[in-house]
Amino acid sequence: MPPTSLLVLAGGFGTRLRTAVSAVPKPLAPVVGRPYLHYLIENWVEQGVTSLTFLVHHQADLIEAFLELRQNTGDGPMICNVRTLREPRPLGTGGALAFAVQQLQITGSFLATNADTWLGSGIRQVTGAGVPAMAIVRVENSERYGSVRIERNTVTGFEEKQNSAGAGWINAGLYHLHAAQFQDWNSQPFSLERELFPALVNTGQLKAIPLETEFIDIGVPEDYFRFCRWIESGKYIGSGSEALE
Repeated sequence: MPPTSLLVLAGGFGTRLRTAVSAVPKPLAPVVGRPYLHYLIENWVEQGVTSLTFLVHHQADLIEAFLELRQNTGDGPMICNVRTLREPRPLGTGGALAFAVQQLQITGSFLATNADTWLGSGIRQVTGAGVPAMAIVRVENSERYGSVRIERNTVTGFEEKQNSAGAGWINAGLYHLHAAQFQDWNSQPFSLERELFPALVNTGQLKAIPLETEFIDIGVPEDYFRFCRWIESGKYIGSGSEALE
């Protein structure tokens, strides 16, 4: 796949957000009259992405309908090619990418990200970093996410959420990976975070790409509402946007 293509993990169930958003899947959570995904796509296109493949499962019909409507009505940049790929069953983050590699016949490197994570920038940095690479950001409290240990821009380990507290680096949910890392997939669900990344760390292969940019994961109501307030404030205007607060 060309470096401006992006595989988007959008098949999750979004259970932690259901107390605030229950009628639609997490990527379609309403934000000032538009789905969250609308803002993500605008941001990705602004960073140079020209092709998006959404890996969907939970409430896939709704995500597909939104993307089709967006393309048909011209609501947003039309320079971006958009398609979806349905998982036959929940496959986990790693299984979803392995399924995409298989179905799309990907043979080289590719970018992947989450449909619930906002990163103000990072596409170009991660693309240029070689493979395998993981974007990381520094947060004031890493307890919710678990932290990433790094040394000389290489990931050396991960701290579980219960063992992580205070400021630290976390996985930002943007990756540069290679099809070869999925060639032995056995068609079973598996996790990037619990299986693939620790294996890459054990062999010293996983590069860490520190980013200084806005980051938010809308997976919990508190941060979803924080993103809504940010958009409502008018501070997001593209590359010149003010920081999330």
